[in-house]
Amino acid sequence: MRPSSTAAREAVPAALAVRPASSSDLPAIMAIERMRGFELHVGRSEEAEHRAMIASPAYAYRLGGVAGVEAFAILSGVGDPHGNLYLKRVAVSRPDEGLGTAFLGLVLDEAFGPLGAERVSLDCFAGNARAQRVYEKLGFTKDGVLRKAYRLPDGTRTDLVLMALLKSEWEERRG
Repeated sequence: MRPSSTAAREAVPAALAVRPASSSDLPAIMAIERMRGFELHVGRSEEAEHRAMIASPAYAYRLGGVAGVEAFAILSGVGDPHGNLYLKRVAVSRPDEGLGTAFLGLVLDEAFGPLGAERVSLDCFAGNARAQRVYEKLGFTKDGVLRKAYRLPDGTRTDLVLMALLKSEWEERRG
């Protein structure tokens, strides 16, 4: 049996909260997504693309951390008439410490609450087992594979694993 999202939230430091990002937060977001080694696990956007997305009502940028900006998530599809949100990107500055699981749990609470999602989907690099474990811990299921769908910085291609979580599944996990 997988741990519930309640268990993930119990490990969350009391000071961890999710807040909307603004364009003044872009340097911190870009610093995280450009951390050494992250190019094999996390997509990157140029500043102009981030500025366009953060200004768009179809995107929700969220930040979290205990000491400054330590995590960010980008959701797209806000306002989708079918209630589908896409987790475009999530990253933390300190992997393997539980911050990512805790932060993403809070982001999902917002996605399935105030943002009105009925389904949250994502794709991640097939070789990113750490991220897939976090997603599965939070209740995401694997829905398929997009073969050789992403070009890495070195020009090689990698598969993307499609995953999704439904609001009813999230609510059931929360108890």
